[in-house]
Amino acid sequence: MADPHIVTAFDRDLEAVQAHVMRMAGLVEQALLQAAEALETGDEAMAARVRDGDRAIDDLEATIQTECARLLALRAPTASDLRVVLSVMRIAAALERSGDYAKNLAKRTLILTNMAPLGGTIGSVGRMARTVVQRLHETVDAYIARDTIVANDIRDRDRDVDQMYNSLFRELLTHMLEDPRNITAAMHLHFIAKNIERVGDHATAIAEQVIYLATGDLPGEDRPKADLTAGAGV
Repeated sequence: MADPHIVTAFDRDLEAVQAHVMRMAGLVEQALLQAAEALETGDEAMAARVRDGDRAIDDLEATIQTECARLLALRAPTASDLRVVLSVMRIAAALERSGDYAKNLAKRTLILTNMAPLGGTIGSVGRMARTVVQRLHETVDAYIARDTIVANDIRDRDRDVDQMYNSLFRELLTHMLEDPRNITAAMHLHFIAKNIERVGDHATAIAEQVIYLATGDLPGEDRPKADLTAGAGV
């Protein structure tokens, strides 16, 4: 039988690590929303803050990985607790990558503020970003609640973000074909949209970790995708 003092210490340490994950998720959501707002309003100062703020997200991810490694080395977790630690490490990595995408969005926004806007495409990008942030928020809530029903629903809805990306890709392609002078701005917006779509993928991956936590197994079948540009060399 496990020493109750060891179990209590493990739980306390794990709660501290998971608090870091919640903080990290909040910073990533804020960065994505502010990057999208900066793009829509042309706010260079806000874009610069998002770009520079990525360091805090990176630092949290490093802290989480270090503390998880210490937990594994010192606390000898049971099988179920080991799943929690491994999931936390994977979720932190997904959030860190999402933070990188927010930084990339902000960096390209700083370039786009000096270019002519392309119709309503920036508004479309903003709506896509807010949709993905909402998806990420729902996923983190599902993790806290260990809610596999919500996690499976998020996984099924991954195609919605893909469809938004496909629509935006076609819109940008039209702008490029209509006027070659639009190509540079359209390409920046395309990479921004692709980064946002990738954040949606990471949200779905976190949802799959919720399922893994609850069942001990990752979903076996491929999740639904609707990215028509995959493999098209874009």
